[in-house]
Order: sequence, then structure tokens, then C-alpha cells
Amino acid sequence: MLRKSLTVIAVCLLPLSASLAQTTPPSCHSAAAGQNGSLAGYVPFGPSSPWNQDVSKATVDPNSSAIIGYVGTTKPLHPDFGAGLYQGSTMGIPYIVVTSATPNATIHFTDSPGESDPSPMPVPKTAPIEGYPAPGSGDRHVLVLNTTTCWLYELYSAYPNTDGSWNAGSAAIFDLSTTAYRPWGWTSADAAGLPIFAGLVRYDEIVNGHIDHALRFTLHNSKQAMISPARHWAANSSDTLAAPMGLRFRLKASVDISKYSKTNQIILTALKKYGMIMADNGTSMYLSGTPDDRWSNDDLHNLTQLTANDFEVIKPTAVYTTLPTGASPVITSFTASAYSITAGTKVTLSWAATGATYYSVAPLGMQRGTWMTVAPTKTTTYTLYATGSYGRTQATLTITVH
Repeated sequence: MLRKSLTVIAVCLLPLSASLAQTTPPSCHSAAAGQNGSLAGYVPFGPSSPWNQDVSKATVDPNSSAIIGYVGTTKPLHPDFGAGLYQGSTMGIPYIVVTSATPNATIHFTDSPGESDPSPMPVPKTAPIEGYPAPGSGDRHVLVLNTTTCWLYELYSAYPNTDGSWNAGSAAIFDLSTTAYRPWGWTSADAAGLPIFAGLVRYDEIVNGHIDHALRFTLHNSKQAMISPARHWAANSSDTLAAPMGLRFRLKASVDISKYSKTNQIILTALKKYGMIMADNGTSMYLSGTPDDRWSNDDLHNLTQLTANDFEVIKPTAVYTTLPTGASPVITSFTASAYSITAGTKVTLSWAATGATYYSVAPLGMQRGTWMTVAPTKTTTYTLYATGSYGRTQATLTITVH
């Protein structure tokens, strides 16, 4: 992944001594635990998410033909996923579904700590890394979805350590019950600051007979610009026709898909209805999906009969060439019901903030509400992180155990 140098997936399990007070989680509970666990028809982020918007009638960009020409009209659509191994590595971006029985792991950031969510993450020691069993030195994405609490954790350049912790270039946490925007200017495990999982072609969707969201794809060149829901750019071109991060292509309605297999028709129907969103620099027209031995590589290869010329560019509502600016969140209070206790006494942590869209409390994890109960057995410092559209603010307090 090519990244712009800016200071600029998994859900947290609490220790037995703490419990979170949170709103009723969304219906991601239908997801089956395990690698490539089926979501049983659940669509992350809800109907208001741009990922899940029907764009089949959306206006074509007046510059569509020129943009497609810059990409290369004969550039084939390429499914960057499949069954089995290629040169010793799986093809596609894997994910694993866990529950709150999965222990938390500490994540050490090696690239973009200022744009990573500082929360413990239930990333198993054996979580599949992109390219497993020989992931090499590529993007090495790790995606983890917690079916109990409905948080999604995504790591970039992830390397496991012998003590159960992980090193990661960056990591992002997404609430599956919201539209899940990152702060402006923040990367994620993807260059565009987007959730990777949202745009993958998964085999469980083929089993269900339909894909109900936009797909993720890459282009070789991108410029310093972005289209929402993208929040970050990684420019490698100054050409005006290069894509902004978040640019959406749509398969033309006139393209006859009846000659393709049922599996490919499901994929192509999604490309007509939801399109595909440019999320990273990479080989042009590469479509992202999950590695799964149920794919037929020969069948997927038939998708390469389509080229960039079979697509059109959707006109964006806005293109950002400078970062939007605003006030960082302000934490107005962070208090404990008691600051000096005997071991195991329950204490309520409460907080309030303006301009925040999500919270994390270290060393415990993500929190949807504005309070939680803890029962520390030793003196503990808690750090509240309040993150919003324009950055992150933190505050700390200490509970002394005697």
C-alpha cells in the first residue's frame, strides 16, 4: 500500500473485572465464528452507509470517459481473490469472526500511531494474515469482526509476536452499527481511510444469492484528493485525471451479464447497483475479495473479459483537495465514583465530551455509552480517548487500590 506521510479488523473483550454499559448492539450476532464466518445476510454499517447505497441511477461524471481513458479502456477487471495458493500464498484478504471469549491482544504501532485507534484488540495469535501461509512483506492485512459486540478491527502491516501481542503499521476500529467514518485526514488499514471488510466479495454472499454493498478496488494512480466516505489520500500522481480516493465506478447498465455464471452474475449485479469504490493504490481494476477454497478460479477468471471501458464514473457530490478542518473533541469531564478502594470494589467511570463520535477507555477497550463499571484489583490508570471528525483528545484518571 502506498501511503501519504501524515501524522496523519476484531472487538474488545473486557477483563473479568470490568463490564461495559452499552446500547443494544446491532444484529451482527448472526455471524458465525471462525475464519470466513458467514454473516448470514447481515450487511455491516446499515442502509445509510455510502457502501450500501443503490447508485444504479446516479449521475455519470461528465469527465467519465476521460478518466476511464486515463486508467486504460482495455484494462481488464481482475478478481484479486480465489481458491488455493498462488506462489505459496492465498489470494485475497481474509477475515476472522470472533466472540468476546477471545482474549485481548496489545497492538504496538510501527507507522501511524497518531492515526490508529489505541485500544486492545481481540486478535487471536492465529488470525489469518493476508497472503497466509506465506504473507511476505506486502500489506499483511488482518481483519477481525466480533460477533458479540459488533466492532470491527482492521490492521495493516501486521506481525504477530511470541507473547501474543502484535506489531502493526496502523489499525482502525469501526462500529458496525454506524456509518463508521474516520477523522478527516486519518488513514486506516487502507490508504483511503475506509473499512476494508465493507467492500470485500465474500463467498457467504454468493451462497445467499446477492451482494448488498459496493465493492473495493484499486487503481495504479491517485491524486491528492478524496471523495467521501474516504478520509485520507496517498497521492502518487499530479495528473488531473488520476483518481481521488473514494472514486466510484459503476458497471454500465448496458453490459450483458447473462452469459456469465450465477456466481459471477451476483458479483456483476452488485457492480451495476452499488458500484466499486477506489480504496488504495495498486494494480488498476483489481477487485478485492476473500480467499476461499469454494471459489472456482477458472470461473472467476471469466470476469477478466470485462474492461474499464465497461464501467462509468459516478459524479461525486464533492471532491476534497484540502483537508476539512474543525475543532478536536473536548472532554468536559472524566470522573470515577471512587478514587481509593479495596481490591475488587466496583467503581463507575463516567465521562462527557463534545465533538466525539466514539470512545475508548484503556486498558479496557471500545465503549458506545458514556459510563462503565470497573473493579480493579491493583492501582490502575484509565485513559479516555474521545475521537471525532477532527481528531482525538484524551484524559486520564487513577484509581488507587489498597
